[in-house]
Amino acid sequence: MTVEKADSTVEEVTKPTPYVPGPNAIDVSPSKDSGVLKEVLREGEGSETPQPGSKVFVHYVGTLTDGTKFDSSRDRGTPFEFNIGKGNVIKAWDIGVATMKKGELAVFSCKSEYAYGENGSPPKIPPNATLIFEIEVLDWQGEDLSQKKDGGILRYQIEAGEGYATPNDGAAVEVHLTGKYQDNVFEDRDVIFPLGEGSEYGVCEGLERALEKFKKGEKSRILLKSKYAFKKDGKPEFNIPSNADIEYVVHLINFEKAKESWSLDTDGKLEQAKFFKEKGTNYFKAGKYTLAAKMYKNIITFMEFESGFEGEKDVQRKSLLLAGHLNLAMCYLKLDEHIEARDNCDKALDLEPTNLKGLFRRGQAYLAMGEPERAKVDFEMVLKLEPSNKAAASHVVMCNNKLREQKGREKMIYANMFEKFAKQDKAERSNLVNGWWDGDKVVTEKDDDLVPKIEKKKKVLNIKRPGTGDSNNKSSENDRNNTNTPQTSESKVGDKAAESIGTLGESSKL
Repeated sequence: MTVEKADSTVEEVTKPTPYVPGPNAIDVSPSKDSGVLKEVLREGEGSETPQPGSKVFVHYVGTLTDGTKFDSSRDRGTPFEFNIGKGNVIKAWDIGVATMKKGELAVFSCKSEYAYGENGSPPKIPPNATLIFEIEVLDWQGEDLSQKKDGGILRYQIEAGEGYATPNDGAAVEVHLTGKYQDNVFEDRDVIFPLGEGSEYGVCEGLERALEKFKKGEKSRILLKSKYAFKKDGKPEFNIPSNADIEYVVHLINFEKAKESWSLDTDGKLEQAKFFKEKGTNYFKAGKYTLAAKMYKNIITFMEFESGFEGEKDVQRKSLLLAGHLNLAMCYLKLDEHIEARDNCDKALDLEPTNLKGLFRRGQAYLAMGEPERAKVDFEMVLKLEPSNKAAASHVVMCNNKLREQKGREKMIYANMFEKFAKQDKAERSNLVNGWWDGDKVVTEKDDDLVPKIEKKKKVLNIKRPGTGDSNNKSSENDRNNTNTPQTSESKVGDKAAESIGTLGESSKL
């Protein structure tokens, strides 16, 4: 096809070239219905391919079968990124890109049922359109399993698991762990433990978080940032330094889910709550307050709803729930999480308003939060209910001392504040400009220098006046002794001027 330009020159216009899959194209669709055909133009690196959940960075060019281009990340100059298997893109992309290696370039022919279907995507993509995509995988990173999505726990799946179930908190998991630091294997072992209590078995926090997403039989490589691994303490016995990033290959061999509250009757819930209480107490006595807190939280989860509990069973439920909140508050006090401690005391006191432990521990939380006045109210209430409580009495004394310290600090703060304001006011006053008439012109001076200057000027005026000479010295001396002389009048005027200016300065200050 040719078009003629205005200057009569002829410019050839290139028509789009239709794409036809070559003999090397392979069917990568799950049902092998030729819905997604792949033709590799350039091989990629290594053997790994992105797994479901991975964030992939690609460049692509999309065309219709006649070669008409409808979209291109290359034209925009910005790579496209998406998470595989999360429904962010058309089915053909989730299927096709999951087969690609890093650096690979391939062309995919995608039937409409794997693209935009019978409706298309007007105005660029017609109904029932087969689409052609040239895709280059630039890079990818594993699926981010961290709650904050900060890249601290990345999963690269090696073997997919089976089914849909995943371990819940408290599930008994059987795993094989292979830990590496800088390509050196530091542990290689089988371990069985309750999920959520891994620290008791040498399993770091990040692995437990990752295992919550595993299916039975799954095998994945997990990259852990230091804050999800051995943190600032490192692992000296494994020659792992402080703040080191590590990796694990984790194989979830089997697991048995922990019982959920909804799946148990009232007797089962009471039994499970008692089990958590006993376990929490053992952890607390061992100084393992984080694990103890986890157990006490479980009590609350199982006991907080009243449904089905009657009579003696409801009494037991309330007793266990009260213990859960009180003991959890104690754990939070040990962990210096004082707001959480106060909140759990509030919930305990909702159940039993005169509970001594609830009042005392809330007072401790208030005291640690810097609120001695509120703390004192709680400790005094304990003494009112139990006058012989020595601990409460000593804490009332502590509160009074804190209150005196606060008042002393407030007094010093206000004193310093007033002193600061006085200095500021003086500095502002020293910048005030005042003036007076000396008989010939207006003289201006800053306020601080005003009075001395007036006195000096008065002295000059009294020694010599315009229009008088030495022969008048005696007369001048007599005049100075005479209260009706002009000099004395001027002197009074000068005094009054000084007095008036001084008053102005005070008025400005106010």
